[in-house]
Parts: sequence; structure tokens; C-alpha cells
Amino acid sequence: MKKHSFLSRLVFALPVLSLLGLTACGEPKETLRIYNWGDYISEEVLRQFEKEFNCNVQIDVFDSNEAMYAKLKAGASGYDILVPSSYMAKLMQSQDMLSPIDLEQLPNVKTYFDRSYATLSLDPELAYSVPYFVSFTGIGYETTRITDFKPTWHMFEREDIHRRCSLLNDQREVMGCALRTLGHDVNSTNPDHIEAAVALVKNWKQNIAKFEVDDAKRALASGEFFLIQTYNGDMLQVSMEKPTVAFVIPEEGSTVTFDNFVIHKNSANPTLAHAFINFMYRPEVSAANMDEIMYVAPHTEAVNLVDEKLRTNPAFNIPEAERARCSPLRDLGEENIRYIKAWDRIRAE
Repeated sequence: MKKHSFLSRLVFALPVLSLLGLTACGEPKETLRIYNWGDYISEEVLRQFEKEFNCNVQIDVFDSNEAMYAKLKAGASGYDILVPSSYMAKLMQSQDMLSPIDLEQLPNVKTYFDRSYATLSLDPELAYSVPYFVSFTGIGYETTRITDFKPTWHMFEREDIHRRCSLLNDQREVMGCALRTLGHDVNSTNPDHIEAAVALVKNWKQNIAKFEVDDAKRALASGEFFLIQTYNGDMLQVSMEKPTVAFVIPEEGSTVTFDNFVIHKNSANPTLAHAFINFMYRPEVSAANMDEIMYVAPHTEAVNLVDEKLRTNPAFNIPEAERARCSPLRDLGEENIRYIKAWDRIRAE
């Protein structure tokens, strides 16, 4: 899904963790192969899993859901666990690319998954995916530079932040939030709704400096930008270093997505894959992972165990009432072309 740290994420050409090893008796250890976003899991946590389960973990990384999907469709094999965002997991499941999740092998998930997030998931019964981290889209802003701030997407129309603000370089995120501002579903394919959203985004475009993701959060941290459309995880990282930066979910609502653990249909180690997912849901393990990665896991206990400075950051544990204003983006199949054409018009004009 998102770009997962305050510093730019790197896409490694080689696996970043241990290669195949031998046990004391000379027999090869099992190797769990994971295809994940770059720098999106604690290496210390992975070493703990390797030691406890006497195995090796091999990580390959991708930088977008589409790149991951294309590689698999082109024939890449050998992966046990993948970490797609919700809409991509749903698409892969519909194409018979995933194995079912066996919750009987996941007692920690059954015990600790925060069911208050289930209504935001595209797989609320955890039939084929287990949420890893959750991300909300909202507004990040510098509290010392904006007077009379209001939690609304209409902030992008304010003349006092002309060229000091930015929107995400993401057609569904930008159009989705414009649709919510107009009172429509973020996944609407109604031509009139989309046309009205295009007009609104064009209005915002006149005021912003650029459509951007990683550079925008750095510009907010440096003081170049005063307000940006962004993700709560990115703002956690920025605000932990710069406490005057805040994050809000606008009153009109916004979008939400999960990055999920899924098991590839051709996994050679489905039992070990389930063991890994269950391990990642141990409260102390999940908390240690959150402390390092600084995204929020939908876990009832682990969120209370993270470092206090992180736990008390308003961008960390979004209140349920605010979460209820957010909707998941869905893959729209052939209807995606409506958004592609709308985005082309916005960027060209």
C-alpha cells in the first residue's frame, strides 16, 4: 500500500534476511519466503521467529501492489506469505491465487484481532487474509503555521496556504476524498458523481504545489508545506520527530486500507506460514514490531504495550468514531477506466 517510513523506502534486489541454512544434523532448515513492502517488518522480530521455529525467513520486496501482482501473474513462484493491500488481496482471492486462512491454526488472531476494525475490511471474516497494519488517509498539517484550522477537505481551497499544500499522487485517494466531500461513496462509478469530483479536484489543484507522496511529508517536516493529504502512518513518523505536526480525519470522511498477510496458493510451507502469522499476533511481538515500523496493527492488546510516546500520539490509535467515517477503496474492475480518464483530465488541464 503505502510508502512505509519517513525516509524513502528502498527496493532491494536481493533478499534482506537469511538464506537457506543447515541444522546441526545437516538437514536443511525450512525456509519461509515472504513477499512484502520494503522495510515493513522488524528484523529483530524476524530473527526471533527464525530462532524459535528453527527455520530461515527470506524476504523479497515490492514497491506497489501492481508490481507484486504482475510478478506473480508472470510466473514468479515459491512464496509462502504475501502482504497485499485489501483491494489487491480481494482481486487475488477472486482469481484463485490464495489459500484459505485456517483460523484454528491462528489462536492469537482469534483472540487479539480487534473486531472493531472488521467493518472496514474487505474480508471481515478473515477467510483469506489477516490484517497486518491499517492505514487511514487524512490531513497532516503544521499547527504553528495554520490559523483557524478546520478538519475538512475544503482546507485545500484556503488562499492562505496557496502553493504550501499538496495532494497525494494517487487517483483513487484524491478522487475518493473529493467524492466524500461531495457526499458520495468513495467507490462511486456514477458519471455525474465522478464529473463533480473532477471539478472539485481541479479547484484544489489551483491551490496546491504538487501531487506528491514522500516528498510532501518531508516538505511538511521541513516547513516548506503547511498542509498535505497523507497517511496516518507517515504522519506518525513525522510527528514523532516534529510534535507541532498533527493529523486528522476530515469531518466529511476519508479512505482506509489494510495491508494483509495472505498465503499463496502454491505455498510449500502453509503450516509454517500460519505459524508465522500467529507469531506476529503475539501481543509482545506485535508491539515490538509497531514500535519499530510505526504503523498501527488492529490488535486489542499490543496497542497498549507500545512505547508511551507512540501510543499517545493522536495519529496512532484512531478513535472508532473517526474510523467509522472512513471507507475502503475497492477494485472496480472494468469501471476503473472511469477514474483513469478522470485523472488524466485533472493532470492535463
